[in-house]
Order: sequence, then C-alpha cells, then structure tokens
Amino acid sequence: MGRHSLPDDAAHGSTGAAAPASGRRRTVALATALVLAVAGGTAVAVQRGLLSFGHSCAATAVRLDLVASPDVAPAVEAVAERARKEKITSDGSCMDVRVTARDSYKVAASFTSRSRPDFAVWIPDASMWVDRAKDAAGSATVVTAGHVADSPVALGVVPASAKALGWPQKTYTWAELATATAGDDKVRLGAADPAHSAAGLLALSCIGKSAGRDAAGSTRTAALAKVLSQRVSDGDGQVTDALGTANSRQTGGSSHTSGAVVLSEQAAFAYNAGRHAQGTDQGVRLFYPKDGAPQLDYPYTMVRESGMSTDESRAAMRFLTLLGDSESVQVLAGHGFRAPGQPVAGAVPPAAGGSSPQPYAGTSADPPSAQELQDALGMWTITVQSARLTTVVDASGSMAATVPGSGGHSRMDVTKASLLQALAQFTAEDEIGLWDFATHLDGSRDYRRLVPTARLGDPSPGGRTQRDKLSAAFAALQPVPDGATGLFDTTLAAYKEATSTYASGKFNAVVLLTDGANEDPGSISRADLVAQLQKLTDPSRPVPLIAIAVGPQADEAEVREIARATGGAGYQVTDPADIQAVILQAIMALGRARQHG
Repeated sequence: MGRHSLPDDAAHGSTGAAAPASGRRRTVALATALVLAVAGGTAVAVQRGLLSFGHSCAATAVRLDLVASPDVAPAVEAVAERARKEKITSDGSCMDVRVTARDSYKVAASFTSRSRPDFAVWIPDASMWVDRAKDAAGSATVVTAGHVADSPVALGVVPASAKALGWPQKTYTWAELATATAGDDKVRLGAADPAHSAAGLLALSCIGKSAGRDAAGSTRTAALAKVLSQRVSDGDGQVTDALGTANSRQTGGSSHTSGAVVLSEQAAFAYNAGRHAQGTDQGVRLFYPKDGAPQLDYPYTMVRESGMSTDESRAAMRFLTLLGDSESVQVLAGHGFRAPGQPVAGAVPPAAGGSSPQPYAGTSADPPSAQELQDALGMWTITVQSARLTTVVDASGSMAATVPGSGGHSRMDVTKASLLQALAQFTAEDEIGLWDFATHLDGSRDYRRLVPTARLGDPSPGGRTQRDKLSAAFAALQPVPDGATGLFDTTLAAYKEATSTYASGKFNAVVLLTDGANEDPGSISRADLVAQLQKLTDPSRPVPLIAIAVGPQADEAEVREIARATGGAGYQVTDPADIQAVILQAIMALGRARQHG
C-alpha cells in the first residue's frame, strides 16, 4: 500500500499537490528512474519549463489510452476534454487522452505475465489493486508515478439512524461503529463486496485492527463480517442502491436494505448531490471513525511503460502534471474528491455529510499492509461461504524439535498456537474436525479421530460447544515419542471421509500439516496414494487438500504432488507460526480458482 511519487514539480507543476515525505506517500528512486531513464527526461523538462504546453498543436496528436475507476473517470474525462479544447500540448503535440471507466478489481484481475493491456495509464481507486497487478504480472509491468486524488472511507448513515447514533456529536472507533450498526436490526449495516471493493476491504481490515488481533477480537470481527455478508453489494456502484430503498421507506425497509453503508466520502458526496437534485434532504450523514479513516488514493499508474513510445511516455507525464494543476484540482473537488496529500479545505466534507465534531479533517489511518489485507480478505472468503474442514496434524516425535527464535517452544507448541489463532477466524456455522497421526498411533492405524467434524456452534455435553472442544483438543496435542510420520495412509483415510461426508454449499477441504516425509514402510506408496486421490476427486463436489510442509525436514515436493491430485495446493513454511496465514491464503486462492474455473 506504499505510495510512489514523482518530484513535486514534475508530478504536480507549481500547485504543490505532491504528497509530503511520509510512509504513506514516500518518494522513491523507482519513480525518479522512470521519469529520467524511461520517459526521456520529461520530468526535468517540465520542471525547467522546456516543454511546450500552450503552443499550437502538431499535425498529429499523441493518443493516450487511459482506464480509470468509474468514480473518478468523469473528472479525468473533463480534464482530458479541457486538454483537447485548449490544445494543451506535450512536446509540441496535442494530447488525445481517451478515458474509459472500468472497475478496478476487474482491471487488476486481467493482469497476467502474458497479458497485453489495451491502455497505457491506469487510475484505480486504491494502490492495493496496483499491488495485486504487480503480484500477477511482475513489478516492472505497472509503476505508480503519482496520485490524482484522495477520498477517505467512512460510514454513511440515513438521517433517522444517524440521529439515533448521536451524529454528529458522538464519535466511534471502527469496531464500535460496526458493532452499533451491525447489531441493530433497524439500521442494518451494508457494504460492497470486499473482494471487489477497496473501500469495503479497507474498512474490514480497519474493523479487525480496531477490534483487536487476539482470539477474542478476531472472533468478534468474523461475527461482524458474517452479519455484513447478508447485505453485501457486488461492487461500489451498487452500494448506495440499498440506501435509496431504505431512505424511501417509512418503516425501516426490508431485510435486504441498509440504513448504514461503508463508502468513500466521494461516493457520499455523489449520493447526496443526487438526492438534493431530486428535491430532498434525505442524504447520508457521515461518521468518520476516530481511530482513522483509510484513504482511497487513486494512483496514476504507467502500464508496461517500457513498451511505450517516447511521445506516449511524455504525454502520460504531461497529463499527470495537468491533473495536478489548480484548475484540475477544482474539477476533482467538484466531483467530491480531495487534493492528494493536502489539508482538508472547501465544501467537499460538508456536502458529503460530514460535520464537526466528526473528525473528517483528522489524520488518516495508516494504510493496512499487504498481509493485513490478505488476512482480511481470507477471513471474508471464509465468512461468506461457510467452511467444512478436517484438520490433520502430524504428531510424530520430530514435532518436539525446538523452533529457533521461539524462546524454547517446540514445533508442536507453535503449531498449536497458530491453529488456535486460525480457529478464531471461523464462525459458528463453520464445521471443523481434528485428527492427529503418527505410525501405529491407534493400534495398526497411523491416525486418530480426536474431534469429529461438526458445526462450531453445535452444543456439546457439559454446556460446551464444538469450538470449545476443538480449542481444548488443539491445546492438548502432543508429539508421540519415537513416533514416525505415517503420512500416506492417514492422508487417504482423511480424504475418503471428507469426500464421503461432503457438505453442499460449503467450502470443503482437508488441511494436512506435516513436518516430515512418509516413514511407514508398510503403507501404500506415493504413486498409489496419488492414483487413489485422483479417483476420489469429483469436480462437482470439490474437496481440495491443503497440505502444509512444516520445517526444514518436510518434503515440499511430496506434499505438493499429493495436494495437486485433489485440485488442492501444497505449501512450505519454515516457521510454524505462519500456518494460520497460509491456511487463509490457501482458502482464498482455492476459492478464487473455483470462481474462475
């Protein structure tokens, strides 16, 4: 989520719109190198006033294809139209900037190592999409050269509900806001799908951080996400539709409407403008969380810049400069955007529904890290579709080995702690069970069924729940002295049971953790195991195996081959503390693969 900026004069002319030097808006050598080495000295020329910005056009205009997030596209198009009308030039040639509106998540998903985008510049609504494109296509494919606008993410609430929540005098943290609105059946919290919406994912991550990263906080966040998933819109373009319905009803609306939604300040600005145009003052009131509002930061991103001509590269840099001049800043403000990195000024926050003492001019929240966003999205994926998981844990003697840097804790100790953290991410509707394994652990069998797979919310004798039973069973796991790794027979048995008890409508999987290769000479062979797993696999009833090789002695190639036979995935972790993150990563990746399969 870091930001890459050009030098002030190069990125924003004389307007001073470049962000200050900070962690969120840092100036990096990469952007400077882009301008000096790739753009042929454009930034230096702009800084020194050597380029012709107002002379008559050359015979042939330089065409620049630009794709922008739908919310900012109209403002960008207005600046492009100004460039055409006023014949603003780059190096003596007119600029013909063609602006197309596309959802940021769709553009990010289109990047692969072999993709050839049909555009030279991309302005998504948030840097997280640029990071995702880099992960898919390589860091050299997209380079952020500056930022066009900012818009904080907040909570928009219809007037009656806002009054009941104490607006504008009362302020809340993210966790407090989510609890107050999600738990009130009259308000009904809604949002755009965090898999498709930067605003939704940033808010979800902030809610998780605000609630606390411990097991109790994670459980509260998962519960809130579960409620939120019942009133989720496909994307940002639809999130205010439910608000319109709720605003038009006198009795709170149906179960599918929302009286409060996560949205950007700009989206609230546009919604309120539409309501005022209809002759009503029933716009939203904005709550800005007092623990900080994350920003949509609209990065100006050069796409495969090395393949652009010098004229195209210079035109792209010239248009970025134009977007930062005072007239363009006013155009952006007229569409509800803040100037990037500048103090809050003008009428945007009040028109969007902000009012003191709501901290709309306060410090923005630190942007979540890529790992925090991945964790939030993984938790969301689990929450939206309930899971049925059989967890199979290696209990061989080698799990007693000490993990370096852990303060003397064993591999099993760290594994148990990570599993307990992962358990906190699941809701009462999820089904989870536990096996452990080592050679001849249960007579001639290498495995034991410690806790049968069942709903975490199901009651158990003694007033406990399935979650309580699993927590106790995880905590009680111990390495078996002199026990070897009975991997193959255990994997086959667990997979047979998981496929025979498949739960329709849930994410079914077997999660296997092992720190070694198969050591049971009397078991089936690897080839036989792979063949039998392939026979058991049914694409219409998918049960992927998520196999995690733990520690340096684990056979990564072996677990990957076994997992692939089921349509699953194998992973290697050096530190068992990473198991929780890997489980979430695997569920997210396999869920995406199924959606695009």
